Amino acid sequence: MGESEKISVGIIGASGYGGVQLVRLLQEHPLVEIVYLGGNSSAGQAYAEIYPHLGHAVDLTIEPIDIEAIASRCQVVFLGLPNGLACDIAPPLIDKGCKVLDLSADYRFKNLETYSSWYNKDRNDLDTAKKAVYGLPELYREEIQSASLIGCPGCYPTASLMALSPLLKQGLILPETTIIDAKSGTSGGGRQAKTNLLLAEAEGSFGAYGVAKHRHTPEIEQISSDLAGHEVRVQFTPHLIPMVRGILSTVYATLRDPGLVRDDLLTIYSAFYRSSPFVKILPNGVYPQTKWACGTNLCYLGIETDPRTDRVIVLSAIDNLIKGQAGQAVQCLNIMMGWEETTGLPQLCFYP
Repeated sequence: MGESEKISVGIIGASGYGGVQLVRLLQEHPLVEIVYLGGNSSAGQAYAEIYPHLGHAVDLTIEPIDIEAIASRCQVVFLGLPNGLACDIAPPLIDKGCKVLDLSADYRFKNLETYSSWYNKDRNDLDTAKKAVYGLPELYREEIQSASLIGCPGCYPTASLMALSPLLKQGLILPETTIIDAKSGTSGGGRQAKTNLLLAEAEGSFGAYGVAKHRHTPEIEQISSDLAGHEVRVQFTPHLIPMVRGILSTVYATLRDPGLVRDDLLTIYSAFYRSSPFVKILPNGVYPQTKWACGTNLCYLGIETDPRTDRVIVLSAIDNLIKGQAGQAVQCLNIMMGWEETTGLPQLCFYP
């Protein structure tokens, strides 16, 4: 495929951490060409002013958000905007024939009342929202293939659902016993200045936040309910770890059959993810570390059972900015376009 045959891609919200990951991944993707970078506060700035380390590779300027101009130049548009903005921008882009991949929460929910109650934004784009597919390829690959609008999952839900999905789909656990204990690096809080993310505040400290009320809870519950075939409630607690990248999600649940042992579950997980190139099931007694996934689109899963408590413990490690955000969006793009799913996506971390 030559330069003229590459698909033209635009990124709205290119100056954030999600945006810069998209720029890096798409710049090295052999089948796309970035033709537009858009933003509000950063409009008019050369991208190299915001990210000088990319000056040798990206010769683009952030442009104002102009729907007509974007639609005329871009076949695919990634939206890396704060929650509550994509739902105003996506409908006209879809109407004009663009494929849209939204990295915010705006198109993750089937029930817009659930979205509005957690994100405090009234919606009037019901027809567009009905077209949206939840962009977790390991679960919804077929739906993604024919979609024009993808609601890319949150980072915590990605890590947690990778751990939970086989258990719920196969009916192996009592869903109401599910507890998700997750830790994230500070890049999950975005690039804006926030007191709790300052080095002086976060370094050498470790604490929970959003206890019993984090916005990713209903997202996890929606997909868990879909998998289980009935309404599921989970206990989800996120924590901030003083590192930049990575999520480790530890999931606990009571087994329906206490006789299931670790080897049984390893077999079940390996079968469930047999067609998922980015999911790596670790062998007996090996538990994932975030550093292994850093800079990659991989999800590492470690599994254990506790015969004392009849519980299963599943540990899931991802890079929150890649598999948890930009890489997953590119993975969805590959599927939408009928390309090899792994195209342009890193599978080897920089280690140590």
